[in-house]
Amino acid sequence: MLEGKPSVINQVISLEPFLNTNCKLVIKREDLIHPHISGNKYRKLKYNLINAKKEGFNTLLTFGGAYSNHIAAVASVGKEFGFNTIGVIRGEELIDKVELNATLLFAKKCGMKFLFISRKDYQLKTEKAFIDILKTKFGKFYLIPEGGTNQLAIKGCSEILKKEDLNYDFICASVGTGGTLSGLIKSSKNSQNVIGFSALKGTFQLSEINKYTHKSNFKLLDDYCFGGYAKVNTQLINFMNSFKEVTAIPLDPIYTGKMMFGIIDLIKKGLIKEKSSILCIHTGGLQGIVGMNNILKKKNLPLIK
Repeated sequence: MLEGKPSVINQVISLEPFLNTNCKLVIKREDLIHPHISGNKYRKLKYNLINAKKEGFNTLLTFGGAYSNHIAAVASVGKEFGFNTIGVIRGEELIDKVELNATLLFAKKCGMKFLFISRKDYQLKTEKAFIDILKTKFGKFYLIPEGGTNQLAIKGCSEILKKEDLNYDFICASVGTGGTLSGLIKSSKNSQNVIGFSALKGTFQLSEINKYTHKSNFKLLDDYCFGGYAKVNTQLINFMNSFKEVTAIPLDPIYTGKMMFGIIDLIKKGLIKEKSSILCIHTGGLQGIVGMNNILKKKNLPLIK
């Protein structure tokens, strides 16, 4: 049940092809944990699955968009560990077009059942009355919030950093709901600088992060969101393709691509000082590349390699 210690490597990246600097950049390859339950999804789901099993649940219900890494991961968990899974999906436009969406098609093949709801109704996802309606419809289920962030998820994410990681000057991670960053802040040393790169416009995740930590050794930036969630441009795609060509490490366009672009730009601007050591967390999310490339192809933009 996802117990044990996953094999993760810290990979040193040469920054020379991108800029002239004495900074040391290392990527923690959380994306290699599991083909489908990788990175922060493994960390967030670990203790939730243990708890669900302990409390006698055999069905998991969660929320997400049509390209959600979280939806794909929960569906995969269900298939691998014997849980029924239900995905409440934001928006009704794909209700009869699941086969056209790589993420939802994968989840469906894993056995996930879907409930497509309007964006207006989706805003009620944390309301007790709405959850009660879902219980009437589906029966008993273990609820995992959108993005997977809750107290048990923070516990899992706090295990990302190991003893040897506490020597880095900077810890960097992409941010969606804020759960992963919360876990990193919790386990970091007070002398370390933790930087979160928001994949969404705005830093509203601060209110969520502050629920789980009282530490102040972090900052949250939205300077590199490229206009908002799931928004990309040719500059970002070309950077990701160049990064993969040089390092052989794929990045995803929603989260890690934006984070890595941001880290290099901060070094260029001197906001990360020379001779700093930087550990960035590769949180996975690579399943979203197929869906993004379908969108890029329609827009006649370069594809992610």
